[in-house]
Parts: sequence; C-alpha cells; structure tokens
Amino acid sequence: MLQVFGKVKELRLGLQRFQSVIRERIMRPDDANIVGNVHGGTILKMIEEAGGIISTRHCNKQPGDRCVAALARVERTDFLHPMLIGEVAHVSAELTYTSRHSVEVQVNVMSENILTGSKKLTNKATLWYVPFSLENVDKVTDVPQIEYASPEQEEEGKKRYEAQKMERLESKERNGEAIIPVISPDRQTKEEYTVGFSQSSLIHLVGPSDCTLHGFVHGGVTMKLMDEVAGIVAARHCKTNIVTASVDAINFHRKIKKGCVVTVSGRMTFTSNKSMEIEVFVDADPLVETTKGKYRAVSAFFTYISLDKDGKPLPVTSLKLETQEEKKRFEEGKVRYLQTKAKRQAEQERQQ
Repeated sequence: MLQVFGKVKELRLGLQRFQSVIRERIMRPDDANIVGNVHGGTILKMIEEAGGIISTRHCNKQPGDRCVAALARVERTDFLHPMLIGEVAHVSAELTYTSRHSVEVQVNVMSENILTGSKKLTNKATLWYVPFSLENVDKVTDVPQIEYASPEQEEEGKKRYEAQKMERLESKERNGEAIIPVISPDRQTKEEYTVGFSQSSLIHLVGPSDCTLHGFVHGGVTMKLMDEVAGIVAARHCKTNIVTASVDAINFHRKIKKGCVVTVSGRMTFTSNKSMEIEVFVDADPLVETTKGKYRAVSAFFTYISLDKDGKPLPVTSLKLETQEEKKRFEEGKVRYLQTKAKRQAEQERQQ
C-alpha cells in the first residue's frame, strides 16, 4: 500500500530521553501546484502536526491537568529543495529545549523518491509551543523539563528561548495595519507590478476540522492559508510558476476560535533580482462573540522565487512603489534580505 498516511513511530535518543516523532506521507496531486511542486503550505502543515504531537505528548507526561500544546512561533524556515508529487515526505521532530511554560521542537523534512531510493533534506524548522489546560483554555500548564547532555547545551537553548521571546514582543508591537482587499474590477485600474495590483486576500470560516481539542485553529491550518495567499500575490506579480523559498519567523499573537471568520491578506513588500518578499496578516472576526471585535492573530513574511518550465530561477520584475509607506516597507525588506544573504554566506564559509 503506497499511502503511508499518519504513520508514527517513537524512538529513544540515548541518555537524554528526548522523545522523537517520525511521520511519513506520500505526496498526492492535491498537495501540489500545476507543475507538480508540493505547496509550501502543505509542508508547513506537516511540520506543525509533527511538532504538535511531540510537544503535547511530552507536556502530558506528568500528573495534573491534561493539556494541548498550541503553536506560538515558527522560526525562519528555508525550503532547501522542492518536493514533488509521488515522493514520500519523512517528517521527524525532536524536543530540544523546555522552559517552565514552553517547548522548543526541531523538525526536519526529507523527501524520498521511492522508485530510486534517493533522499534529500528539504526543510529544517524550529517551533515553539505553549501548553494550555483542557479544563481551562486560558491556563498555561507547567512543562516537564528534559535532561540535557551538557550544561552548555542547556545554556544554548536558554539563549534561543530569550531571543525568540524578545522577537515575539517586537513583532506584536509592530503588527501592521489592515490590508484592504482588492476585488477583481478594481484590479483592472491598478498598474502592473505595483503593490495594489498583486495584493490579495481570502476569507475562511473556521470549522471543527480546522481545530484542536480546545476548539482553536491548528497552527498548521493557518500557515497553509497564509502560504496560499502569499503564493497568489507572487504569481500575480510575475505570472510564472512560483515556489516558496523561505518563511521568516511566524508569530501567533492570539488564538483563533472555532466559528471565527478569518481574513488572510498578503502584499508584496520587496523584490530582489530573483526573489519576492510578501507580508501576510491573519485577522480573526468572531461571529458569535461580536463584542470582542476583529483582531490581528498572526503575521509573517514569505519569500518566493519565480521558475521557468524546467524549474530554473527566473529574474523578477522590480516592484513599482507608489507611496512613501511602500518605499519604507521596501527598504525594511531590503535590510532583511541583505541580513539573510550575509548569514547564508557566513554559514557556507563555516562549512568549507
């Protein structure tokens, strides 16, 4: 049987007792775009599912309130190689750090060509989870602490924890203004290659299948919707096949409850010669508890590249800037692009 959907195994990793989860699934046509590249959102959803399993399982190892781990943040994730229809995705997750109220999970994704047996690493991701009690959804439960191989390993984890905590606060303060959706008739009045021409939104009613046991949206569902919108923005700008190249840190500011209407909006902020940066926001609007009003739930930056019919990168047409605010966002995007480029070059030099 080719479909090995949801296969889960547990491994013991040495004396550290770090629990590990492995999931395997064959990629089907509905997982991919029109040329056979698996959607980045599909991969992000698989990553989050594996992270959610291992963190929830770990947080329920001790007596007390039963809980479900909710995704709080995903660190920058690079898509190292494309995954194709017919390949098998191997998703492995491992606990790497615990604070009193949070869990860090490292996830690797390998793709396997089952005809040739060849494998390649497609993604590496770091996710942070916070456990919430099943009896009281506003109560954060304590996390069982893991044992570390050395004090240095624990100290490195603590530094990562403090850094992501600070960045989450900065992102929440920034959080951006609302993006006004552009409907099709209005798009005809916009000049091509402008922010207004490509910006896009989708609206989704949160149903039971989207949610955890708490009745709140799975982080993986949200990330998949965000990737879809970012992909539409990128495709409208370059009018070619596009793929997700990377995702900057995704911050989950507030939970989204079952029954909410979510508006996922994206706009292009920066273009280099061969890449496009798209800012994506998720706004939630409670239909029943209308007194709470609409709120910003998630925000992130996605980077896409344009490909020709052979899968080779194509040049990207420069973004046309019309307002001072667009120019400001473009310069901020340029700084992020240059910082990422410098980090990548430094990493390559260390490996040589």
